[in-house]
Amino acid sequence: MISAATMRAADSVYLSDPVHGFISVPRDVLLPLLQTPHVQRLRRIRQLGVGFLVFPGAEHSRFTHATGAMALMQDALDILEGKGTPISKEERQAAMAAALLHDIGHAPFSHTLELHLIQDTPHEAISGILIKSIADKVGPPLDLALAMFNGSYERSFFHDLIASQLDMDRLDYLRRDSHLTGVIEGRIGLERILHTMCVHPTSGGPGSHVAVEWKGIYAVENMLIARHLMYWQVYLHKAVVAGDQLLCSVIKRARKWLAEGNDDAIAGMTPPLRFFLERTIHKSDLADRSVLNTFLRCDDTDVVGSLKAWASSPDKILADLAQRFLQRDMFRCTFLDVEPPECKMGGWKERIADLLCVKGLSTPPCAIEDATYYLTKGRARHAAYARSEGPIRVVNKSGELCELSGIADTPAIEALTNFVEKVFVCYPKEIDLAV
Repeated sequence: MISAATMRAADSVYLSDPVHGFISVPRDVLLPLLQTPHVQRLRRIRQLGVGFLVFPGAEHSRFTHATGAMALMQDALDILEGKGTPISKEERQAAMAAALLHDIGHAPFSHTLELHLIQDTPHEAISGILIKSIADKVGPPLDLALAMFNGSYERSFFHDLIASQLDMDRLDYLRRDSHLTGVIEGRIGLERILHTMCVHPTSGGPGSHVAVEWKGIYAVENMLIARHLMYWQVYLHKAVVAGDQLLCSVIKRARKWLAEGNDDAIAGMTPPLRFFLERTIHKSDLADRSVLNTFLRCDDTDVVGSLKAWASSPDKILADLAQRFLQRDMFRCTFLDVEPPECKMGGWKERIADLLCVKGLSTPPCAIEDATYYLTKGRARHAAYARSEGPIRVVNKSGELCELSGIADTPAIEALTNFVEKVFVCYPKEIDLAV
């Protein structure tokens, strides 16, 4: 006689994950999704963008994160169902599918180039469009997964599990990124959070939300503090910001030559990357099937392959910028107390222009314009608990639903609701701007 455990095993395949152990992938719906080009493309997009240049262990991809989020969704649904919230087989499949597909809209190098290929369109919006394109072909339960993803499904707690401040995406990337970067301050009490999750009201009808039982409040507080530390120690680390700015300067320079028709300068660029750099594409253009198909063909390898070609470009500026990225000769990033005035930026630009001329990379008539690729400024901004994105709900000892910061006894939680903003300037390490 075949046991129930053996039957369940036969219905799934298992992935070995360094963070969550064995991940069960049901064969009926999830395995075919896992094998789609949409998901397999995520293997070729680094989870932390240029972060691998700063943290040697951060070589993981969006694929491992996507499967991790799916695994956590499976665990969360088991826990919620065990506490009395009814969940149908189709809802379970749809929620796991939404978790698996939530990041398929990421551009190459993740957030670094997010708004550079498709203008003013965050990856979440692109993911929604791509999920819809799959749902139009597949039908159930992908149509339900799309409704859960965009928040239109009446059992609203499913959307909380997919996109909220306690969603499976956030819980996986904090655990995974802290583990693989070696930043132990980012480690969270994942199991405690999952096992204290509940749905309020328990029936999970319209207007229901995911909440945390009173006994899980400290694990959630620790998660927010860990998120704050991960942003400033990893995601917005000054060397990561410098790498972002350098890569964006390369892309900006390539766009210039494409606009001017100088094909010699950008020879060797891959066709998918060229498609996006030689035209301005907006969200509305994603209705064109050719744009979506080209997006799915564009990943980190297109950028790296193009950089390797541009390192030998006849344009000395493009070649220098590409070589700097490939050889990890990044800009210096300095955080400032206040934004520098234009007169100071102008003086810095002149010094960099002189450097470019001395190195033979530019000539006096072009040096000031060329210096704009080597001097950038911006703002790094983050709040660990942005209540504008929706509250974290807690069920208090009386069974009432409360918002976290209103009942937490740690003053730091209220402080973490405020956005921290830091002005930065990036420039070549060869000069000291005495900022």
